Amino acid sequence: MATYSVNPAGVAHARELIDARQYVLRSEWGRVQPSAEDENDFLGGHSWDDYSAWHLGLTEGATDETKGRYAFVYGDFRRVHRMGLIACQYRAAEWGHKEIELAAHDLLQRLDATKA
Repeated sequence: MATYSVNPAGVAHARELIDARQYVLRSEWGRVQPSAEDENDFLGGHSWDDYSAWHLGLTEGATDETKGRYAFVYGDFRRVHRMGLIACQYRAAEWGHKEIELAAHDLLQRLDATKA
């Protein structure tokens, strides 16, 4: 099983988006999460740093500037999705990636406090 560390740039970007109210509260994450084609389109016009900012995790041992390096996507390259954060938290909890789980949980709490 892969090992992940928290991506500080991804967490910071998610916080900025939440604070700017750039989020979607209700969505079907399975339908709106970025596909491989969406990722390629995004990378066609953005840097790897921009791409990295949409992921809460970094895959240990994976080469920088490859899709395999970045894990736990939480948005659609425009906005944070509440269901994306829930999916990150759930998946991280399911596979025992505690730091990612807690980062997603904290962001979810921040989003919920902002919308209240």
